[in-house]
Amino acid sequence: MAKKTAVIDLGSNSIRMVIFERTSRYGFYICSEYKKKVRLGENAYNNNKILQNEAMYKAEQTLAFFKEKVLKEKCAKIIAVGTSALRDAPNSKEFIKRISQNIALNIRCINGKTESFLGGLAALNLLSNIQNATTIDIGGGSTELCLIKDGKIVDCLSLDIGTVRLKELFYDQKKFSALNNFIQEILLQVPKKFQNDNIIAIGGSLRAISNSIMKKNSYPLKMLHNFCYEVEKEKNHIEKILNAKNLIDFSIKKDRFDTIKEGCAIFLALLKNLKAKQVITSTVGVREGVFLSNIFNKHEKIKEDTSDFTKFNAKFPPNFNPSLKSLQDRFNTNYPSKCAYFANKIFESLKPLHKIENLYKANLLDAAKISLIGERLNFYFSNEHSSYMALNGLNFGYSHKDLALISTLLKLGGKKFNPYSIEHFKNLLPHTHIISWLNFILALAKRLAKDTNENLEFELKNHTLYIYCDKKNIYFSKEEIKKIAKPKLIVLAFNQKAQ
Repeated sequence: MAKKTAVIDLGSNSIRMVIFERTSRYGFYICSEYKKKVRLGENAYNNNKILQNEAMYKAEQTLAFFKEKVLKEKCAKIIAVGTSALRDAPNSKEFIKRISQNIALNIRCINGKTESFLGGLAALNLLSNIQNATTIDIGGGSTELCLIKDGKIVDCLSLDIGTVRLKELFYDQKKFSALNNFIQEILLQVPKKFQNDNIIAIGGSLRAISNSIMKKNSYPLKMLHNFCYEVEKEKNHIEKILNAKNLIDFSIKKDRFDTIKEGCAIFLALLKNLKAKQVITSTVGVREGVFLSNIFNKHEKIKEDTSDFTKFNAKFPPNFNPSLKSLQDRFNTNYPSKCAYFANKIFESLKPLHKIENLYKANLLDAAKISLIGERLNFYFSNEHSSYMALNGLNFGYSHKDLALISTLLKLGGKKFNPYSIEHFKNLLPHTHIISWLNFILALAKRLAKDTNENLEFELKNHTLYIYCDKKNIYFSKEEIKKIAKPKLIVLAFNQKAQ
């Protein structure tokens, strides 16, 4: 198993490299990321798509720098893929040969459908519970659409329209009257089956738009991945960016100033064409797709056959999350502990009282699995450490509501809480009744797991939770258990199991 894998994506606008570290078969995290705005496709689209010498030189220098980083980080594998600018260029083979000879780096030029599939594969596995959606990945030279139905990729499409392409062909030459006709002609290539309520936004331009919307709305989490918004509510804001004279007012980074309007024009046209209602932001794309195809053992097959992507669909095992597993692996929280086991038992025993839906139980159990992670940093304030590590380490597969609840439960640690203390997450958290019960259940399970690895049984009788154990002289920190904030009308009692 290659512990560290570097994936390089040569786009028309930027060259990016991500270094992934595997902690187990499917557990992984991103340990480094590099980006250089090289503009490999610069001046190519108005010069018969030929890669220009200056752009190729800058790309070679960047790739040499990336190769040095790969060697320093001791990566066991490096995979480099080229997208639109490279596949469009008549002189792409000469450039690829040049890089191979000068840097000893092999670049594979992927076709548009493969690029679309890889972005869809990443979104499907690393966003939260995607069943039906269409991905939109706007790059510098092309835009990819991937259709997901019933949790599977069913079709892929690549369109010859991108931010750098529009900039050079229309914006730089001020041919605005022809721009709309060009976009509409391209949209005729999109089959109606790609229409979808849910759109997954991939790529730097769409991330910049989402970031602008988050800032405008004072969103409580500084986290783009899985950020959602309604098209009808935010369409006007995107149009304002498109027509803005001063982009600083919209929290757009300066390195996006020259292509963000082109991105908005493409995005707005596609949202209308696809009849979209909701946008889900994805910070994962081709690079993560390449990595996943590699760990799912699909990478070599995808290289050989691109005719039918439905047979390459691959997902993590049921109820598996790579970020959760990575945290468990790295911080040794896999040692025998029955915190999650006890939490499940207590939750089920108390159902007649709390009446909480099962959908919250998954968050409770995941919090239980990493409830001791903060102690790996420092015993003191360990609850705060656990909360922070969960919020910033559970990068993939969790919605923002999931993350807010898990981190809140870990931070509370069984203490009585004032609703005002969680006011900043108010719109992401469930009712305080649910939080109170889950807080109690997690804290009790954690305390019991610290005291014993014995099998315990739980039974609710007349608002009293009886805890039964096999051994007569087993020790329980009853003074610590008494400190746990209990919901009203619940009493705890310990008994030995009847022989």
